[in-house]
Amino acid sequence: MIDAYEDPGEPDCRGGTRYLWWLVTQQAGRSALGSLISAVWMVLLAAAPYLLSRAVDEGLAAGDYAALAAWTGALAGVHVFNAWLSIMRHRTMTRVRMDALFRTTKVLIGQSVRLGAALPRRIGAGEVVTIGVGDVQTISHSLTVIGPGFGAIVAYLTVAVLLVSVSVPIAVVVLLGMPAIAVLVGPLLGRLQGTETEYRERQSVLTARIADLASGLRVLNGLGGKELVADAFRRDSQRLRAQGYRVGAVTSWVQALGMGLPTLFLAVVTWLAARLAAQGAITVGELVSVYGYVAVLVRPVAFVVEFIYQVSRGVVAARRVVRFLRLEPMTDTGTHDAPAEPAALHDPESGVRVLPGRLTALAASLPADAVAVVDRLGRYVPSAATWGGIPLDEIALPQLRARILVADHEADLFAGTLRELVAGHAGSDGPDEAAIARALHTAVAEDIVQGLPDGLDSPIDAQGRNLSGGQRQRVRLVRALLADPEVLLAVEPTSALDAHTEARVAERLHTTRQGRTTVVTSTSPLLLDRADTVHYLVDGKVAATGTHRELINSEPGYRALVARDENAEELAR
Repeated sequence: MIDAYEDPGEPDCRGGTRYLWWLVTQQAGRSALGSLISAVWMVLLAAAPYLLSRAVDEGLAAGDYAALAAWTGALAGVHVFNAWLSIMRHRTMTRVRMDALFRTTKVLIGQSVRLGAALPRRIGAGEVVTIGVGDVQTISHSLTVIGPGFGAIVAYLTVAVLLVSVSVPIAVVVLLGMPAIAVLVGPLLGRLQGTETEYRERQSVLTARIADLASGLRVLNGLGGKELVADAFRRDSQRLRAQGYRVGAVTSWVQALGMGLPTLFLAVVTWLAARLAAQGAITVGELVSVYGYVAVLVRPVAFVVEFIYQVSRGVVAARRVVRFLRLEPMTDTGTHDAPAEPAALHDPESGVRVLPGRLTALAASLPADAVAVVDRLGRYVPSAATWGGIPLDEIALPQLRARILVADHEADLFAGTLRELVAGHAGSDGPDEAAIARALHTAVAEDIVQGLPDGLDSPIDAQGRNLSGGQRQRVRLVRALLADPEVLLAVEPTSALDAHTEARVAERLHTTRQGRTTVVTSTSPLLLDRADTVHYLVDGKVAATGTHRELINSEPGYRALVARDENAEELAR
């Protein structure tokens, strides 16, 4: 089974079926062993009626008690051995399932890392969650039935061969039974794929809405929009429930036919064998064996139906995984070197010019406009932005990422110790204690360390759930400051802080980043007052540029915006 550090391999992304086959070939030996064990196990199930018929004909009917004891002993031995095989079959197929689960999970995580910042722009959070939780499980379970499915086919053919020695007509009926069942169940499986695909799509939409609710509940309460979003959630969940009923309806028919058709098949063959026995064409022992063979066949036939059903669902899930794996990260088309010396950043679309070595603030009537400027200056979207006169799209992306850092106020916080969270890792190659202390001081985050039981070595939950909103924001700022980029583009770095803390962060940030290029988006007068240059944006364009005090005195719209005036939007126009 794949371990935590093993390379998962290069997945086959040409389709859902090919992806499932790739998972099988990645553990070909284990898959083959599972199929072999399953085949022997099911064939030995079919051997029981044969041994029983011999015990009846050669022992009981003939009055030969030695033969009866021998055949009975052989029957008992086969059952004991088969019980052990059943355990080994289950153990082997469990390993197959777990390998597929871990391998797919590693492939998905690798693709997420490969996409990087492009991930949220290429696929919704709900889709990622649905794939990572539901689809991965469905794929792994579909591989569990591969061994039993192969074994069922082998057992079916074995029984057909054994029945030839008893009665050719009965053998022909048995051989035709499986294709007849496949013809009846096949159309339902095609319909199941369609309903299952739509169900997964609706599930992704609902999961995304749940994520939006969880992250924006406080804002929705403040705006009075909670009921509106709740109504939309109820409608989506009702649609999902209705689609789930449709999936369940098809599934119930598949499972009913999987159990009912083999039983009907058993009745037909038993009736035919009884007529042959009454006519003297076969012996009583052979009648018993035919009944036993067909009774045994109920399980292989049910396994085959289950195999087709599970693989059909696995193909649907694998298609979604493949669609995610086909996403491409931002293409690095850059061939030029970045400017050798600190240089100005310019965004022609908005008119924002960021001079090197200064603290520049972007105050926008619509916060999304300021974020869009940051995205362009950080080269997270295609644009005509330049750095030192060189188009950002033409600069080699590794050089750009090494010198320009975009610090989002909602950036992910991974589980680990606080030290690992802000410094990346706790090894000797990380920042020293003095650097961490300086960053903590600048972000006014010393109280966070002091309030935790083990200080920097205290564990932090994923997304910082055991921290307050203001603490999470300061931790993100500490992490950005420790990276010490040449150019720092910070989105709303103090929006969750109280006024007293925000004022200290603004003062210390200006001092610490002296001589380094820093851009912040904010409408807080406490932060804007510390900026060397403020760009006031209206409809995504620079409406005025100056210091905070200059703009307060000359721009009514800016004054209304930073003063939180109720008529800010009208004044901004």
